[in-house]
Amino acid sequence: MASKSAAKGGKKLVIVESPTKANKIGGFLGDEYVVESSIGHIRDLPQSAADIPAKIKDQSWARLGVDVDNGFAPVYVVSRDKKPHMAKLKSLLKDASELYLATDEDREGEAIAWHLLDELKPKVPVHRMVFHEITEPAIRHAVENPRQIDDDLVEAQEARRIVDRLYGYEVSPVLWKKVMSGLSAGRVQSVATRLVVARERERIAFRVASYWDIEGSFDAGSGHEQRIFPAKLHSVDGSRVATGSSFTAQGELKGSAKGEVVHLERARAEALTQALSDTAFEVRSVESKPYSRKPYAPFRTTTLQQEASRKLGFSASRTMQTAQRLYENGFITYMRTDSVTLSTSAVAAARDQVRELYGAEYLPDAPRTYASKVKNAQEAHEAIRPAGEQFQTPAQTRLSGDEFRLYELIWMRTVASQMKDAQGRSVSIRLGGQAASGEDCVFAASGRVITFHGFLKAYVESTDEPGADADDRESRLPNVAEGDTVNAAALKAAWHETKPPARYTEATLIRELEEREIGRPSTYASIIGTILARGYVYKKGTALVPAWIAFSVTRLLEEHFPRLVSYEFTAQMEAALDEIAAGRRDRNTELAEFYFGSGDVEGLKRLVTELGEIDAKELATFAVGDPDSGIHLRVGRYGPYVEGPGDDGTAYAKRANVPEDLPPDELTVEKAVELLANPAGEETQLGNHPDTGLPVVAKNGRYGPYVTEVLPEDAPKSAKPRTSSLFKSMSLETVTLEDAVKLLSLPRVVGVDPESGDEITAQNGRYGPYLKKGTDSRSIDTEEKLLTITLEEALAIYAQPKQRGRAAASAPLKELGNDPVSGQPVVVKDGRFGAYVTDGEYNATLRKDDSIEEVTLERAAELLAERRAKGPAKKGGKKSAKKTTKKTTKKAAKKATKSAAKKSTTTKAAKKG
Repeated sequence: MASKSAAKGGKKLVIVESPTKANKIGGFLGDEYVVESSIGHIRDLPQSAADIPAKIKDQSWARLGVDVDNGFAPVYVVSRDKKPHMAKLKSLLKDASELYLATDEDREGEAIAWHLLDELKPKVPVHRMVFHEITEPAIRHAVENPRQIDDDLVEAQEARRIVDRLYGYEVSPVLWKKVMSGLSAGRVQSVATRLVVARERERIAFRVASYWDIEGSFDAGSGHEQRIFPAKLHSVDGSRVATGSSFTAQGELKGSAKGEVVHLERARAEALTQALSDTAFEVRSVESKPYSRKPYAPFRTTTLQQEASRKLGFSASRTMQTAQRLYENGFITYMRTDSVTLSTSAVAAARDQVRELYGAEYLPDAPRTYASKVKNAQEAHEAIRPAGEQFQTPAQTRLSGDEFRLYELIWMRTVASQMKDAQGRSVSIRLGGQAASGEDCVFAASGRVITFHGFLKAYVESTDEPGADADDRESRLPNVAEGDTVNAAALKAAWHETKPPARYTEATLIRELEEREIGRPSTYASIIGTILARGYVYKKGTALVPAWIAFSVTRLLEEHFPRLVSYEFTAQMEAALDEIAAGRRDRNTELAEFYFGSGDVEGLKRLVTELGEIDAKELATFAVGDPDSGIHLRVGRYGPYVEGPGDDGTAYAKRANVPEDLPPDELTVEKAVELLANPAGEETQLGNHPDTGLPVVAKNGRYGPYVTEVLPEDAPKSAKPRTSSLFKSMSLETVTLEDAVKLLSLPRVVGVDPESGDEITAQNGRYGPYLKKGTDSRSIDTEEKLLTITLEEALAIYAQPKQRGRAAASAPLKELGNDPVSGQPVVVKDGRFGAYVTDGEYNATLRKDDSIEEVTLERAAELLAERRAKGPAKKGGKKSAKKTTKKTTKKAAKKATKSAAKKSTTTKAAKKG
C-alpha cells in the first residue's frame, strides 16, 4: 500500500530476475525507472546447519527448515552470498517512489516476487508487473497494466518446495545408511531414475527372436514411369508372415499370433525364394486413399526440448539455457509454458510471413487455433514463438551458434503452424502368385505421393522411432490396376532379429514424464541434469543408461517406499499442487496428508520411522544371467564388481571390477566370466624397464587393460608412474615387455615442423590415435602408426587440408547397392570410430554384432534409417545450422531479408504480517 512517506518524484524501481533482462528492459523504460535484478532467488529454506537461525537450532524440526507440527511453517533465510545484493536493493528502494516486481509469470517467479516483497518490506506503492516477451510494446503494456501477487500461485510453489524438502531430507539418510553415503532422493528425480532402470531391466530380460521373410523388386513393365518398385512377402497360403511385432519380449510368438502367422526359418525362406523364381505375379488389389497431414502445434517447453534434442542434438539444459538467452534478449516469448496458443498479433505475423515467403496458396482461409492437451496446463502464457508483432527471419536476427539454430527452429515451427495441410495419396498394392512348390504367396507394397506439401514446405518434425518415415517422405508406386501382371526382377530371403526396447534419450524421457503427468515442463531439464550429476544415469551417445547404483537405490525405494516412487502417486501429487495453484485445495491439508498420512494412506513420517530391517547386502546384489551360474554383481563402495566361483567351485572366490562404461544389459554370464578371468587389480609381471630399471606390469583396469611402471615405496607422493592403455590388437595374455616399453614411450615426439618450429607428437586419445602440433590435431588411421610414423609422413598429413578434425576419407571397403530411401549408393567405410555405412548424406556405425563381410544392403538401410530418424548431425556455427533448414525455407528467408528494412498490492506478506 502507498505510504505517506513515499518518496515524491523519486524514480520507480523495477526488479527482474536476471541482469541481462534488467539491461534490456532498462533501455525500454528510460530515465524515470531504475531496473535492477534479484539475480534469481533471494532466499530459501536453510541449506546447511550453518544457515539455520539460532532461534530455532534447538527445535526438533530445525534440520528440515519446516515446522511440521505447526502448519508446515517454513523458515526462510537469505543466503550469505545474496546479503550484499539485498542490501543494495533495500538502498535503491529508499529513494524509489514505486516498486514494480517484474519476475517471471509462473509459480517460481510469483514466489520470488513474494519473497522480495516480504524481505524488502516496502513503504511505497507496489505493483506486480508481468509480460511474456521482452519487447518495448510488451514492457510498456506491462507497466501500464500491473496486477496483484497471486497468493494461490505462491502457496502452490511453497507447497512444492516443502514437499521436495521433506522427501529429500527424510529419505536420503536412508540411502546413506543402506546403500552409499552422498546419495540423494527426490520426489521426481527418483521416479525418473526408476523409469530409466525399468527400461534397462526390460533390456536385460529381453530375448532375441530371429525370423525370415522375402524381399522383392518387381517390374511393372515398360509402360510405367515408375517401373521398378519394392515389395515384401505378406502371407503364405493365407497366413500372415511373422514380423518383429509378432514376438514377445521373451522371443516367443505372441499368443494371438500362434496359428495365425507363419514363422519362416532360413531353410523355408530360401526354398520358397527359389520356388518363386519363375512365378508370374498378378495384382490382386490396389487400394488408394487420400492423404492429409495437419501442421504441428507451436512449441511449448517439452516439445521444444524434444525437437531440439532430435534435430540439433541439444540436451534439455542446453536448450533451456539457449532459450533463456533468446528470451532475455527479446528474440522469443517466455520459454516455460504448457500453452500452444498464439496471440492474435502473433497469428497475423505468422500469416504475413507465410504469404510473403511461400505465397497465398499456402495460407489457409482462416487462422489456425490450437488447444493444449496437457492436463492442468498452467500459466497464461502463449506458445514459444518469435517475439514481437512482426517476426524477424533467422537471417535478420544476426544471431549465431546455438542461438541462431534454436531461433530458426522456433521460427520455422511457428510459421508452419499457420500453413495449409499437406495433401497427397497413399497406395497399398497386393501381388499374388503360386510358388512351384504349391504355396500361394502374397507380396505387399505401399507408397505415398504428396501432391501439395503445404506446411511441410517450411518444417518437418523429427521422430524418436528408428526407421520411421518422415512426414515429407514419398515412395512412388507404378499406376497398376487389379488384374495386371508384374514380374519379379529380384527376390531374396532376408533375415531379421527382434530389437530390445530402446533406451530413453533425453527427448523420450521428457515425453514419458509428460505423458505420465510427472513433474512440470519447467523442471524436466533440471531433473535430467540431477540424475546425470548424481551418477544414477550416464549417457552412451544420446541414450540414458542407468548405473548399477541406480538399481540399488530403485530397489530400496520400490521395496520400502513403494508409494513415493509410484508413477500414479507422483502424478497425483502434481495434480494436487495444480489444485492449490487454482485455489481449489488447501496447502496445509495436502502437506499433512503427504507427511502424516490419512486413513489407509501411510505418510512419509511413518514410512521413515517404521522401516523395519533392510538387508543392505541384498539391496546391492544382483544375479548375473541364470541364478544357477553362481555369478553375482555387487554394488560396492568403489564401484560395481562381479563375484564368481573359484576353480574348485568355492562360491564367490573370484572378484573383478566391472568397467564403468559397460551397460547393465551387456553384463552377460559370458562377459562376467571374461572379467573374472582377468580381474582388475591382479597384475602380470613383465620385467624391468631397460631405461629406468623400474618393474613393468600389465593390469586390467576399470577402463580396460593397460601397462604401468611400479614406483618404489619411497618415491615422492608427487611422482606419477608412466601408464599406457593396450592397443586394441593387444591382450593381457600376449603383451610382452617389449610391447610395454613401446607403449610407455607414448606420447612420442615425432619431430619438429621446420616452418613453424612446433613440436609434433603422436598420442593415443579417447577418440583414437592422432598427431598434435600446437593446437592443431590430425587423426592417424591405426594405433600401430603411433610407434612408427616419421616426421616426413606427419608433415605430409599436415600438408593436407584439415577436414573438420578428421582424417581424409578412406576408400570404400564394400559396395552394397542403392539405399531404398535416398536412392544413393551405400558403401562400407572404415572411420575414426570403426566401420560404418554411408549413403553420402548420413553415416551409421556398424554395431558390435555386424561384420564388414556379412553386412547386407538391408542391414545398412536399417542402420541408416535409425540414423536418419535422429535428424541432421550436430554442427556448430551459423553456417552449419542453416544446413538443417529446407532449401525452400532458406530461399524464403533470404527473400524476407531483402524485403525487410528494418496500483497497490494486497500481499501474502501483509496476511502473515
